[in-house]
Amino acid sequence: MEAITLSQLIQAVSGELAGEFSALEAPIFGVDTDSRTIHPGSLFIPLVGDRFDGHAYIESALSAGAVGCITAKDPVNPRPDRFYVRVQDTEKALGALASWYKTLFPIPFLAVTGSVGKTTTKDMLAAVLGVRYRVMKTAGNHNNNVGMPLTLLELNRSHQICVLEMGMDRFGEIDYLGGLVQPDVGIITNIGDAHIERLGSRENIFKAKCELLPHVKENGLLVLNGDDEFLTTLRGSTSVPTVFYGKGEGLEYQAQVTGGDGTSHIHCRMRTPQMDREVKIPALGDHMIYPSLIAAVVGERFGLSPDEIEEGISRFVPTRMRMNLLCRRDHITILDDTYNANPQSMRAAIQVLADSQGENKVAVLGDMFELGPFAPALHTGVGECLGKAGVNCLVAVGDLAAHIAEGAKSSGVPEVYHCQTKEEAKLILERLIQPDSVFLVKASRGMKMEELSAFLTELTLEK
Repeated sequence: MEAITLSQLIQAVSGELAGEFSALEAPIFGVDTDSRTIHPGSLFIPLVGDRFDGHAYIESALSAGAVGCITAKDPVNPRPDRFYVRVQDTEKALGALASWYKTLFPIPFLAVTGSVGKTTTKDMLAAVLGVRYRVMKTAGNHNNNVGMPLTLLELNRSHQICVLEMGMDRFGEIDYLGGLVQPDVGIITNIGDAHIERLGSRENIFKAKCELLPHVKENGLLVLNGDDEFLTTLRGSTSVPTVFYGKGEGLEYQAQVTGGDGTSHIHCRMRTPQMDREVKIPALGDHMIYPSLIAAVVGERFGLSPDEIEEGISRFVPTRMRMNLLCRRDHITILDDTYNANPQSMRAAIQVLADSQGENKVAVLGDMFELGPFAPALHTGVGECLGKAGVNCLVAVGDLAAHIAEGAKSSGVPEVYHCQTKEEAKLILERLIQPDSVFLVKASRGMKMEELSAFLTELTLEK
């Protein structure tokens, strides 16, 4: 973060100074929301949740080196050597500060949302744009009302472009985040079943994702999946220039998978207004053409040549636990895709497993959350997908995963195990390890299935 002054802070958050401190030109060198990781010279913003109230840690944050704080409560015994800025809502103040701070940087801002593939798209965009520009991108899962403002507040004068991931699980969140950013480029990857428990239908998920549209700048660009049945309905009805991409014929940006090695990469034929060539994507799964096409759209928008776009795609590295390939001894491969899961991403991952080169293909799948009353049927559908894909074995973990097991059995998967706990699953996995095997491990974040990826890694030696 570039240094700002107390005066600028007060103006940005529409706050009032409380206490004795009055040095309005006092510098602020960063923003922290966790009192346990305070950086000297930073501003502490206490957030309030259902089970915590950061206001209880203001004093410890100030003692640890914070120069002041934002507070929604009148300070008790305020320190004269620290400032206190009174606001109505600390989370809204964080957003207001980030939105104001963003205006200090006359660079393009890209916003990525969608049901599946947001993080992969963000990483691919950063890899391609990074060939020519210094890119700031969302770190980890900082894609919500707190994480995205904190990402914006990490901008500094060296950055030339910013790629932001926007998540949501209810109406209004994309509208709020989009309003903070006002992106130059808005990207919607697809419309799926993620968070259908709260929103009730894919139609409502579509509406929630479309909250981004009115916030894209008038002279900006909207990038939409031309293979998505919902997003294609927007053709001809958007207020800003719009590009559609996908596998379908006639799309402005189009690609078809032409091959791959089944272990580390795929090849595709990519056709755009500026290129028509074979491109190697260093990841598995036909779905990887989508983030690659998005990167081509944006790359051309910002002046990259076909060679630069291809080079950037070759630099792509997925975020940890996002289809990370771990090659072990005896031709054993672990596909660690444990970061999160929904029905669409599950099916895509199963296809990667099916296309992999291994005699014994084992799916280790856990519960998918936030699917509400649709959960049993959606889990069963994932299980049926395993049989159609020709997977040899399923180890299902968790209560909802029982439905995955049912679907797998009914679709002809030869070996199906259902475990209530990861400890039970470990006992089965020990017996399943054999040469020339591929293990896919995937579930919703709350299942913490990376524990099983680590267990498999410990049982197998490096290649």
